Amino acid sequence: MSYPELAMHTFTTKPWSMEECIEHYARRGIGGISVWRETIAGLDLKKVKRQMDDAGLRGVAHVRGGFFTGKTAVDRAAGQEKNRECVREAEALGLPMIVLVCGATPGQTPQENHEQIREGIAEMAGWAGEKGIKLAIEPLHPIYAGDRSAICTMKAANDLCEVIGAPNLGVALDVYHVWWDLELEKETKRCAEKGWLLGYHICDFKPDQEDMLLDRGVMGEGCAPLKEIEALVKGVGFAGMTEVEIFSKKWWEAEQGEFLDYILQRYEGVYRG
Repeated sequence: MSYPELAMHTFTTKPWSMEECIEHYARRGIGGISVWRETIAGLDLKKVKRQMDDAGLRGVAHVRGGFFTGKTAVDRAAGQEKNRECVREAEALGLPMIVLVCGATPGQTPQENHEQIREGIAEMAGWAGEKGIKLAIEPLHPIYAGDRSAICTMKAANDLCEVIGAPNLGVALDVYHVWWDLELEKETKRCAEKGWLLGYHICDFKPDQEDMLLDRGVMGEGCAPLKEIEALVKGVGFAGMTEVEIFSKKWWEAEQGEFLDYILQRYEGVYRG
């Protein structure tokens, strides 16, 4: 069995090194890889790119940039310097897109956070565009609105794309974050019609999760309407790779080969069954 349409996020198998991720993904016939900055910290990026190319893995995205908010201009400038480094890494690795987690600073109003995000993305889009790199705003579930992202819906992400108007700016739809939204169909269609739909991430939302960040479900374990969202995303013409992004403290304590095999088994059951 092979999975040429799938790309695995390296943070899904967090305990593995970059070399182990490349080896095991390729061995199972997975077609692509999205690289987390934590996985490549301190590595020779030219060597990493060569290993990815030799394994036949298509680089999909660099994860993650963003975090544009901050109480002072100094804080926000420091965040942008990290984003410049993220762009340099994406360029070195041949990754065409950076996923943005937009940020939220406790003590600021949602409007203050939103304005800082808009300003930060507009600035970053300019110098990322010079390198030929796209930026994908990823709306996060409202449970993260206080300290991780003030952008919580596809509508909010679409509105940013419209206001900023950068040709290299779009949206990454993650089912974990947006499955609950009654405007999901409308805003996904709007996103695709405008040419903004750049990424599609899958996992599942467990209503009884033990950790609000690190207990995501493998596909079919939760309550997200995965097949319906799949039909929506593919129905609007999205032709990119399906990215598997799962944070699971429980599974990170297990043997990662078993975890990866379980992910692929559940993927087959939900999407190919």
